[in-house]
Amino acid sequence: MRAPDIPPPRTGPPTAAFPAPATSSTSSTNSGVERILRGPSGLGTAALHLVRNENQPTSPAPRTSPDDLPELPESWDPSAAPAEGTPVPGLYYHPVPEPDPARVEEVGRRIKAWALDEVDLYPEDLEDQFDGFSVGRYMVACHPDAPTVEHLMIATRLMVAENAVDDYYCEDLGGSPIGLGERLLLAHTALDPLYTTSEYVPPWTRSLESDAPRRGYRSAMEYFVRAASPSQADRLRHNMARLHMGYLAEGAWAQEGVVPEVWEYLAMRQFNNFRPCPTITDTVGGYELPSELHALPAMQRVIALAGNASTIVNDLYSYTKELASPGLHLNLPVVIAEREGMSVREAYLKAIEVHNELMRDFEAEAAALAAVCPVPSVQRFLRGVAAWVDGNHYWHRTNTYRYSLPDFW
Repeated sequence: MRAPDIPPPRTGPPTAAFPAPATSSTSSTNSGVERILRGPSGLGTAALHLVRNENQPTSPAPRTSPDDLPELPESWDPSAAPAEGTPVPGLYYHPVPEPDPARVEEVGRRIKAWALDEVDLYPEDLEDQFDGFSVGRYMVACHPDAPTVEHLMIATRLMVAENAVDDYYCEDLGGSPIGLGERLLLAHTALDPLYTTSEYVPPWTRSLESDAPRRGYRSAMEYFVRAASPSQADRLRHNMARLHMGYLAEGAWAQEGVVPEVWEYLAMRQFNNFRPCPTITDTVGGYELPSELHALPAMQRVIALAGNASTIVNDLYSYTKELASPGLHLNLPVVIAEREGMSVREAYLKAIEVHNELMRDFEAEAAALAAVCPVPSVQRFLRGVAAWVDGNHYWHRTNTYRYSLPDFW
C-alpha cells in the first residue's frame, strides 16, 4: 500500500534568539514575575495562563475562550452531548470539546484496516478489544490542530504500534520480563535502522516481519518519516529509546519481585510514559519546532512534566483493571501503599495529589517559557502539548470499556 501524500512540515521564518529573563533591576524582576503570573498573551495562549497555587482549584478548570485551543474542524458540533465517564474525584484537569465525530469515525476505520489487514498486528479474536481501545477518539481529542485525517493517522499508527509492543512484550499477550531487553532492542531497529555489512542486512530485514510488534513499529515509522523532518524523526527515536529503558526497569523489578521506593517508581515513570506522543504534536500539526528550541532545558522540563502528569492519569484510571489482572502490577497507588504504609484508599488519594502537583508544575513551567520565548512555533507547540495532556485525560475518563474507578468515595 502506498503511503498517503502528506505535505512536508512547514518550518516558517527563522526564529529569533532565545531572550534571557530580565535581572537588571527590582522593577524589571517584578515586571517579569507579573508577566509570568499573568500568563502569555496573543492568539492561542489562553490555555497556558498560570494560576497562583494558593488559588488553584482541584476541580475542572474549563478552557473555553476562542483562543484556548487550535482551530477545530468545521464539522465539530459544540452542542453535542458530552461523552459518558466519571472523572477521578479531586483530580485537577481541563475538559475538552467533544472530538469531531466524522474524524473519529474515519480515523477509527483507517487504523483498524492498518492494524488488522496491513500489518496483521492483532488476531481476529482480539477485534473487540481493539475496538474498545477507541483510538480514533483518543487521537482526535489529543490533536485538535491536525490539518487533515492523514496527519492524525501519523500519531494513531504510532500509538497503536507502541501499545502492541507493551501488550506482546510486557503485558498479558505473552509478555514477560525474561528476555525483554533482547526483544526491545531488536524491535527498536524497526525505528532506528541497523547499518551493517551486506551479508547481514537480509536476515535483519526478514526479522522486521517476524513478529507483530516489529511489523507495527516498522510500518508506523515509515509513514512517520515521510511526513517528518530528519530532526523530528530523530527526536522520536530518542524518545522511544527512553520509553524502552523504562520498560526494562519495570521488567527488572518484576523479575526480581521488588517494589521500588516511590521516588524510584516516579523516575521509571518519567521514561516509561506517554512522552513520545506529545513530542510529535508539531509533526501531526504540519509544522516544526526547531531542534534548538525543542532541546532547551526549559522545554524539556515542560515535556517531561506533561508526560509525567499524563502517565499518572493512566495509573489512576487503570488501577482497578490492573488489580483484576494476574500478578502484581506496579502503579503509583500500589507503590505508595507498600512503601509508605498506607491503606489502599489513602495511597490512591495521595497519588491524586502527586498528579495535581505535577499538573500545576507543568502549567507553570509552560506559562513561564511562553512568556520569555514568544516565538510562534514555541507558542503553538506548548499549546499542542497542553491539548495532548487534556485529550489524554478525556480518553481515560470516557473509556468505560477499559476503565472503572475504585469505590473510595
